[in-house]
Amino acid sequence: MTATKPKAGDKFPAMRLAKLGGGETDLAKPSGGHDWRLVVVYRGKHCPLCTRYLTTLNEHLADFNALGVDVIAASADPEEKAAVQIGDIKPDYDVAYGLSIEQMHALGVYISDPRSAAETDRPFAEPGLFVINAEGDIQIADISNAPFARPDLGSILKGLAFIRDPKNAYPIRGTHA
Repeated sequence: MTATKPKAGDKFPAMRLAKLGGGETDLAKPSGGHDWRLVVVYRGKHCPLCTRYLTTLNEHLADFNALGVDVIAASADPEEKAAVQIGDIKPDYDVAYGLSIEQMHALGVYISDPRSAAETDRPFAEPGLFVINAEGDIQIADISNAPFARPDLGSILKGLAFIRDPKNAYPIRGTHA
């Protein structure tokens, strides 16, 4: 099976995942009264760069929420590993776990095999960031094949402030066929 990269303007795939703390979530559906959603796909517990990125994401959370953007992070880690890493971060956003290979393909993220058993014990998703608008369409997509190539969250925040300002009427970019 090969991944199909999602296109700007496409519907974000419906995808249910378990959440740390209990329950399930649909990655495409914002919560908390927000109408947009930021989905951050991260590599997992074995990745110290992910821990820093998720910590920075938490620092920007109030600003994303003020723009009407709900935030969620997701990885392929099992619950136990996700709980350890996220327990160190203590984010105020939801964290989903257990992305399957099929779900990673549906998201179009790169998938890596562990370099050794010391790294992790299963294939994992490389970083991805998706902004889903109120219609459930992909407004922004950033997919990387390396842990050190991720969008700056401050830039994403500034861009979303511009996009969400009605006077700008900013369209989804990258849709020319």
